This record gives sequence, C-alpha cells and structure tokens, in this order.
Amino acid sequence: METPLTLTDIEALAVEQLDPDWAEYFRGGAGREQTLAENTAAFARWRLRQRILCGIESTATETTVLGCNVSSPIVVAPVAYQQMAHADGEVGMARAAAAAGSALCLSTFSNAGVAEVAAAAPDGVRFLQVYVFRDHGVTDELIAQAIDAGFAAVFLTVDIPVVGARDRERRIHWAFPEETMPSVRYALERGVEGEGLQILDPALDWKYLARLASSLPVPVVVKGVLEPTDALLAAEHGAAGVVVSNHGGRQLDGVMPTIEALPAIVEAVGDRLEILLDSGIRRGTDVATALALGAAAVLAGRQPLWGLAARGEDGARQVLELLREELAVALHLTGCKSVDELTAEHVVRALRP
Repeated sequence: METPLTLTDIEALAVEQLDPDWAEYFRGGAGREQTLAENTAAFARWRLRQRILCGIESTATETTVLGCNVSSPIVVAPVAYQQMAHADGEVGMARAAAAAGSALCLSTFSNAGVAEVAAAAPDGVRFLQVYVFRDHGVTDELIAQAIDAGFAAVFLTVDIPVVGARDRERRIHWAFPEETMPSVRYALERGVEGEGLQILDPALDWKYLARLASSLPVPVVVKGVLEPTDALLAAEHGAAGVVVSNHGGRQLDGVMPTIEALPAIVEAVGDRLEILLDSGIRRGTDVATALALGAAAVLAGRQPLWGLAARGEDGARQVLELLREELAVALHLTGCKSVDELTAEHVVRALRP
C-alpha cells in the first residue's frame, strides 16, 4: 500500500477502506448538515497575517493543556467506536497520541476500557470524556476508575440531552452498539435502564457540574459551550475550562460554527477558564487560527480517525505529526517563535466570505 502523503490523501484512503455504513456514520452531521459544513467553511473567513524578516530559526509547538506538558496544542477528540474504524481502535490511538506528543481524550463510548488504554500508553497524557448515565453513582465509579488509571482531567459533555436529527444514521439504520463498549456494559450490569442513548441523563443542570467539580481531584472541563453566558456560568460552578464545541455538527443543525463563537467566549471569561475548541479542525493553519483567537488548544476528531481508519496506529500518528508540522510552518510564517506568541494581531477577518 502506497503511503499517503497529505491529510487529504489520508481521508480519501480512509473512506475507501471503511465499511460504507460506518463511513457514513463518521462523516455525518445533523439535519441538512449546515453546521457540519460551516465548521470548516468558517475558518476560510479568517486570514492569517504573514510577517517577514523576523529572524526566527525555529519554532516551538510545545505547550501545556490543563497543566499537562504536550508537544503540540492538538488533543485527540473523544470519538466513539474507534474499533469500527480499525482493529487498533482506541489502544492504537492512545499509542499514536503518545508518540506524537499529543493528549488523548477518551470517549465514554470507547471500545477499550480506561485501564487498557492506560496500559497501552502509560506515559501519554490522557483525559476522560464523560456522558452521564441516569444513575449518577455509576458515572462516579467510572470516573474514579479513570482517575486511578492516571487520567488527568474530566471533560463533561453537556450538549447531548437528546440526540440530534441525524439523517445519515437513519438512512443506514444505525443501532447503538452497546455490547462493544466497556463503560456501557458496566452501567447496564449495575442496573442502569434505558434503550440506546436513553441510558443517559437528559436533565443535567448546573448543580450537577458544581457537585462534580467540587468532588474530583482533577480539573473538570465543560464540553459543548457556544454562548458566552454559559461559559460564565461554567466558571461560576467550578469548571476549570470549556470546550467551544457544537459536537462536530452532529447535534443542533444551524448553530454557530465554533470558530465564530470563540472570540465572544474568550472576551467574556478572559483568564477565568482554559478555553479549548473543537469542530472543523482540518489543517495546522486551522489550529493556528484558533490559538490566535484565544483558544489554549484544540481537539481534532475526524482527522486522527481518518488516519486510524487508513493505516491504524501508524496512520493516526502520521495525521497528528502532519498537523503539528503544519502548525509549526504557520508559526514561522506569522513571525511567532512559539504558540504562546500567537494573538489576535495575527489574524484578520476576510473581506469576502
């Protein structure tokens, strides 16, 4: 098999190799997929400002995310069911992230348990994404297991009280593969009731966040924030950070693309929270744009997944390395020695959309 050379090559190869129904699942969004498309198109409405003769010999992409040292501000987003993309699954993704110096955020709906992922990449930086089961005690137990396994933060996903109108999933008659997920099996064995995603609590509120944040020895990040008011409330209820996210365009179609939502949230919360962004990251220049607009780091989901689907662990690592290399090039050409030097002065709104 010829080795794909670019991120575009890797995505094309991945779609060719995936089971067609799973390719549809991973590619899809909600409704007309307006937000899915806008997540990427919105990046084209920003221009990076190139500088010259800056005397820079090399650039550094190293930074910290939630106090953890990483080689780049690119976190692998919590994509579910990764063994459906490739047999290496989350174990391979964890190894790839560790090898590339990126952090990994593991989905509650992973096909590998927290202990297995930790054992696969013991030196890697890893976070746990949390969906909250109707029995909050079961969720508490799963979080405790992850913290015991060295997971350094909890990302509480809050934008899925109900599932978005996902037309592609309806067309392929997609069914929730509960038996393939250790966390879901654990919940069902302990009496959590419900069919499919109905096992999740649809009525979470700010009190739940406050209790979770005050009870854990690791930072809690609220994932799924699009409004400045909600970012402020997250800070008031104990969150350490937020992820500006619309669930990759898979929930409420027609909401704002995340890169457009980011500046107002940054302005509202300032230094009170660590702000991350997902949805729409396709190139290293997208990472640079998000950082310039105030994000501390980004989460990339589909691109690492395409790498995994195309070539397993090696493909996922290649994607993360390509994203980091493209970010390094963007830093050099904008006159920045490190990611910390990227500011709003390095981007400008496009004159035309």
